Amino acid sequence: MSRNINQNYHPKAVEFITGYHSTTVSEVAQAAESNTVLVVGMAQNPVVKKARKRLEQENIPFKYLEYGSYFSEWKPRLMIKIWSGWPTFPQIFVHGRLIGGAAELEALIESGEMQALLNTGE
Repeated sequence: MSRNINQNYHPKAVEFITGYHSTTVSEVAQAAESNTVLVVGMAQNPVVKKARKRLEQENIPFKYLEYGSYFSEWKPRLMIKIWSGWPTFPQIFVHGRLIGGAAELEALIESGEMQALLNTGE
C-alpha cells in the first residue's frame, strides 16, 4: 500500500509528506506485506486490546506493532493514519490488505469471511 499523494501538491509538500516519519510508515508497510495478519495499535487503548484478544480467541496468529500511548508518539501514529486512510486504532491488515479496525474484524469473524480471507490470501 503506497501513500496516496494528491497530484495538486507542490513538489516541496510532496517531499515533506513522503519523508515525514517514513521509517515508521515503511515498517508498517513491510510488516503488513510479510505477515498474514498485522495489528497496528497503541498502548492503553482498550479497543486495540479487544481486537488482539479476539484474534487470540480464534487462534489466529498475528504480528503486533505498537506506537506509543495516549501520551506519546502521536506524530508517528498520525502518519500511519494518513498513509492508510484509516482514522483510528487498531488498524488490522490481512495479507497486506487493510480490513479496518476492531468492529470490522469482529464482523468478518462472525460472518466467516475472516477465515476465507486467511485461507485464500485475498
